[in-house]
Amino acid sequence: MKRLLIKAVAVPAMMAAVTAVAQNDPGVLTVDRIMRDPKWMGTSPSDVAWGNEGNTLFFSWNPEQAPADSLYRITPADKTPRKLQLNEQRRAVSESLLRYSNNRSAATWTKDGDIYYRAPAGKIIRITQTLEGEYNPVFSFNDTRIVYTRGQNLYSWEIATGASQQLTNFTNDAPPDKDKKTNAEEAWLKKEQLALMDVLRERNNKRVAGEGYTRARELSGPKPIYLAGGQLTGTNISPDGRFVTYQLYTAGNGKRTIVPDYVTESGYTTDIPGRTKVGSPQGSARFFVYDRIRDTAYKISTEQIPGIRDIPAFVKDYPLQWERMKRDTVLRNVNVWGVEWSQNGRYALLDIYADDNKDRWLMLMDTATRHLKLVDRQHDDAWIGGPGISPRATGWTDNETVWFQSETTGYTHLYLYNVTSGVKRALTKGPYEVQEAKLSNDKKSFYITTNQIHPGEKQFYRLNIKAGQTVQLTTLPGANEVSLSPDEKYLAIRNSFIDKPWELYLQENRPGAHPVQITTKAQSEEYRQIKWRIPEVISFTARDGAPVYARLYKPENARPGMPAVFFVHGAGYLQNAHKWWSSYFREYMFNNLLADNGYYVMDIDYRGSAGYGRDWRTGIYRHMGGKDLTDHVDAVKYLTDTYKIDPAKVGIYGGSYGGFMTLMALFTTPDVFASGAALRPVTDWANYNHGYTSNILNEPFTDSIAYHKSSPIYFANGLKGNLLICHGMVDVNVHYQDAVKLAQRLMELKKANWELASYPMEDHGFVEPVSWTDEYKRIFKLFEQTLKK
Repeated sequence: MKRLLIKAVAVPAMMAAVTAVAQNDPGVLTVDRIMRDPKWMGTSPSDVAWGNEGNTLFFSWNPEQAPADSLYRITPADKTPRKLQLNEQRRAVSESLLRYSNNRSAATWTKDGDIYYRAPAGKIIRITQTLEGEYNPVFSFNDTRIVYTRGQNLYSWEIATGASQQLTNFTNDAPPDKDKKTNAEEAWLKKEQLALMDVLRERNNKRVAGEGYTRARELSGPKPIYLAGGQLTGTNISPDGRFVTYQLYTAGNGKRTIVPDYVTESGYTTDIPGRTKVGSPQGSARFFVYDRIRDTAYKISTEQIPGIRDIPAFVKDYPLQWERMKRDTVLRNVNVWGVEWSQNGRYALLDIYADDNKDRWLMLMDTATRHLKLVDRQHDDAWIGGPGISPRATGWTDNETVWFQSETTGYTHLYLYNVTSGVKRALTKGPYEVQEAKLSNDKKSFYITTNQIHPGEKQFYRLNIKAGQTVQLTTLPGANEVSLSPDEKYLAIRNSFIDKPWELYLQENRPGAHPVQITTKAQSEEYRQIKWRIPEVISFTARDGAPVYARLYKPENARPGMPAVFFVHGAGYLQNAHKWWSSYFREYMFNNLLADNGYYVMDIDYRGSAGYGRDWRTGIYRHMGGKDLTDHVDAVKYLTDTYKIDPAKVGIYGGSYGGFMTLMALFTTPDVFASGAALRPVTDWANYNHGYTSNILNEPFTDSIAYHKSSPIYFANGLKGNLLICHGMVDVNVHYQDAVKLAQRLMELKKANWELASYPMEDHGFVEPVSWTDEYKRIFKLFEQTLKK
């Protein structure tokens, strides 16, 4: 193949002619057909949310095939979707934005930068109407006031009287220099000037009087809290209104990247400001509690946190660094991700993460003493994560009981902790994940979504806290994304199956209730005419005995000696060997096309994928392209043994992490994979961002071993098969630089069987159908020419 940077590779005329003929057959799949604007397939509802009045369900939908979705509504009494007019859309508020009083009789929310209050009787009052925005309203002062943020400060609105009060006085001003002294010469000169000049003396007297008035006003309100250059984040007030917690964040000074944009309206190349790279200096945070009664802010010491000086286990691979860190132990940097108050204001539950993400602590802060007590510590030599943990899910069932999720058993489950007895109790257990949890209004039950029936299926349950029993509420196969009505009488369910995109259902909140289908437009007539495969969701055994789940597409007339192709899903922690409609819907259709053309196609949830617990999630720690790749090699053996595929005719393709995996497959196991298409691939992990990469590989300068084992550019000399690289040139996620660096390396190694197709106007996720079509025609051509010789 030719090496190619910008110039397009012409599609053979014969292939174009075949495509044109097939395009007229409604039952035949072609790249041109499946890579069109996705609206050809139909339209699915999205952004499902109950409204602030409680009995209206809103969702975005596009049954009219308009350029963009519109907002629709139904009610339990009237289930016919109705499109909202513009004035109705402006009034609509999602219930998820509401904050309730303790007994849920009243609510408050933000709309267009102003604060609203709904009284128990249902009357709605607009609290603020200003040009400056107000946000984050909550009930406080034992539900007698609403507290909100304006600028950097907290203000309260008293429900009974309508009186407003400023509660904090955060300021970016520099604190006064109390130690500054005037020398004798300066003091004598000032005294002489004031004695000599009448006007100066009069002005000085006025200024001093004004300063006295200002000081008197300041004394009547909260005194200034100087931020000292820090960025104020996470301001949070206690339910009794006495305490305010906050963090001061100091940003790192890491060098930022740029992404050149070549095709612009101006005709000039412009630079898109980009992110930093992994290992660049990170910011730090300090956590404070402001006592409004004492008008004093206190810094909370991290010395109280168990294990705060622990050294990461990987450092043992670097003896000099290990000895130095044992000798010079330091406090690890931490961030408080969340604060949850007990209703009586006595305790604050602090959700604390180490910056290296190897520890998560739930610490109970006693507001009277500011002492921290450990509720739960989750440690992992790799990194902390999993459903309900990142992002967090924590809270209180009453003033004595905390609830949270933890992966301590290997799977994320739901726990209770009694702050008085110190007893911890697991509410769920088993080899499955609690993927979402929500406390009921009466705080006697949890509503949870789990994959306990099958790793690739999501169902919704009610869990009684006292009895510890669960009742299944949804029954539709596939995945059920549930939005519970504010009064908990109805479930709004977004459901899909492998070959059926998402539709909306409404169901009463009781076991055995019948779900009523609301939308019916997810599959267009053209989409229905195509005979889509429902790939089998299977499992096979990896070399270490672990079950690996996969989707398997079989060709129609299967026989021994046929070729096989592997699709590798992206990362960021996701799952694709499941029973619901995939976010990789284009790849689902393309895999059908490949199967139509005589390929076995397999799509596996390799190590690092979501849905299978902690050990599977962290199986790629310090070696991407290790167990995740051997899972694919073992899958080739499974297909060879079970379906007698030709092991010399195996291809692989995928985007982002899937592109990275394609490179590692062709570079490090070149006798297993004959050809591959690496789409927007990471070629050197030192180029990628900090948040994702440092969790898995630590930092390049602290763990160079991990980066050298995991970066394809170090293994490029192993390429034997045929490689296609496709990359958007304005990719702000995986930068085009990755593809360019690898191209230079392949040229230096005198490799000839590769090409690079560049897309000048595409970001990480392609947008234009013409780009999708060009990319997948190249992939199909690659496999046709290299796996069917």
